[in-house]
Amino acid sequence: MFTRRILVLISFSAVMTAMVGAPATAVPQGRGSYTGVIDGARYRVEMPDRWNGTLVLYSHGYYPPGLPLPEAVALSTRPETETWLLANGYAVAASNYRDDGRGFEVAEAVEDQFKLLDWFGANIGRPKRTVTSGLSMGGGVSIQLDERQPQRFDGVVTQCAAYDINGTFNTALDALFTVKTLLGTPDMELVHPSDPEAATNALLAAMVAARQTPEGQARLALAGAIGGVHDWGGAFVPKPTELGERLSQQFTWLSSAHLYGYGPFGRADVEARAGGNPSWNFGIDYRRQLARSPQRDLAIQAYAAAPGTDLEADLDALAGARRILPDPQAVAYMYRNVVPRGTTPDPVLAIHTTHDGGALTEQQSWLADAVRRNGDPARLRQVYVFRGSHCTFNAAEEITALRALLHRVDKGVWPDLGPATLNAAANALGPDYFGVFDFLDGQSGVAPPAFADHAPGKYQRPSF
Repeated sequence: MFTRRILVLISFSAVMTAMVGAPATAVPQGRGSYTGVIDGARYRVEMPDRWNGTLVLYSHGYYPPGLPLPEAVALSTRPETETWLLANGYAVAASNYRDDGRGFEVAEAVEDQFKLLDWFGANIGRPKRTVTSGLSMGGGVSIQLDERQPQRFDGVVTQCAAYDINGTFNTALDALFTVKTLLGTPDMELVHPSDPEAATNALLAAMVAARQTPEGQARLALAGAIGGVHDWGGAFVPKPTELGERLSQQFTWLSSAHLYGYGPFGRADVEARAGGNPSWNFGIDYRRQLARSPQRDLAIQAYAAAPGTDLEADLDALAGARRILPDPQAVAYMYRNVVPRGTTPDPVLAIHTTHDGGALTEQQSWLADAVRRNGDPARLRQVYVFRGSHCTFNAAEEITALRALLHRVDKGVWPDLGPATLNAAANALGPDYFGVFDFLDGQSGVAPPAFADHAPGKYQRPSF
């Protein structure tokens, strides 16, 4: 299950001895570990033997509500990255956010990370430079941190980031609206769910039943294409080319991230924070959505393989279905607290897998567009790893991205970010840094560096 698997993704770090209470008052000398609680948010700070003056502030990703969490506060995407940073003189720090970081706590995370920076300055010392790194939802947090108080940062690394979370909920709404309309769940509450568990179970039952027939598979493929859902869901399997396997892996994404992460459970959480429903599909032309989708060909092939279906009739049914309006105050909350503007006050290096179905790779297209409107494109660089699944980076790739950003911070120019150069730098770290975890199937394995050229398609439902 998506909600259980994602927890494993952030449970790498060893459990630290708790030091809850008043933090140290003297500037530390040598290796040190500091943990505590600031206004309800657990934090962890690790200092190297010899600090080079650089602090890496890490923002973790989405923790689903209601499930147990790992005891340690994560300081990097991979545990080997934390080890490397400390061995090379970097300080690392992270807040777990209040309520142990459960839910889409972007607004809360930004506040809690700033409080940790205040603690660090008062108890450790002022860094010579500070970079903020974030995973998934935490990538959006990192962008927000830099936009809110740019004087406190020198650069940003985002990993598999979900920047436009409101757009994410819109694309999930589109996919589940298609399921509801075409697969026999007409009374299902897609917004304001009174019983998220019942709504989730009903949608899942309809989707599982549809998988049993070519007609149902075609309509699931249409839902996936309209929601921009990718068709490669594994870090340790080749990119699928056969129709049945592509449909199977797309279904894995649709029934996990889009149903469990952004469906009724996730929506109830966001609506509680935003004071209402921030999503809508009023005025959306689903024919246009299909035409611009990176997965359009998959839907076309699935309908061709199901002679009893009529794509045009199904699109007519979607066009005639009753639409959903947002609550204005909830939309305002998302723009005010969650969706960044793309002002790039400091350099940003974004790294994404090419076929991420959790935080769609097309989020990078949204960020580039936002930066062109509101920021400085010269401060943004985006690199890609040819791999399926969400946040399936190895430590070599994570470290290489951090080093590339630090080069830009120190030298004022970007280094060569071509795939050959990046792969050479990552491979030089050695196979001990090639471990990868795939949350979709819960498997750990080894994947060598795989930086590659990639041009993601347009984001399906941008907030602006």
